[in-house]
Amino acid sequence: MLDIERNLLLEGDIYLVRHGATPWSKTGRHTGRTDLQLDQSGVAAAASLKGLLAAVQFRHVFSSPLQRAMMTCELAGLKARPDPNLLEWDYGAYEGLTKQEIQTREPGWDIYRCGALNGESVGQVVKRCENFLDSVKNLDKPIAVFSHGHFSRALAAVFIGEDIMFAQKIQFDTARVAVLSGQASVGTIVSWNI
Repeated sequence: MLDIERNLLLEGDIYLVRHGATPWSKTGRHTGRTDLQLDQSGVAAAASLKGLLAAVQFRHVFSSPLQRAMMTCELAGLKARPDPNLLEWDYGAYEGLTKQEIQTREPGWDIYRCGALNGESVGQVVKRCENFLDSVKNLDKPIAVFSHGHFSRALAAVFIGEDIMFAQKIQFDTARVAVLSGQASVGTIVSWNI
């Protein structure tokens, strides 16, 4: 591990980890509740997180119950408690579609502004973020959280007290780590996309 990566991980309370790549994540297809496995590159990338995350002594580890998140956690050398609050956005009618395909049906569509047709609204996702953060606020830190791209970005926005639209301005790649510090609604993003 590079020294710079180790230094980026030293200070934090919540460590967000996005799952490794799946066949759909590589093609930009919205993968909400479809329970896909990691592809070969996703398995390798998830396993590479083991060295990076070993630098942190996690007191608690949580994961979305979907197998791509749980498997990433396991390959990273950790054992998680599944939490349904950490599921990816329920994309409803947009499940499996790319952003471009969705925008041909609904011009100007963005998940953080519009939510998903026959799926979750923006308010419902914000509530799940708040519920999770409330459930861990009194736990000893640091905490590892294995989840998904859109949901993790929403969680970070809620954690730092920003409107959820902030999430559209940050990218979270597969098998990457983000570090949050402080308390929910007033916290800070210490590192992103490590």
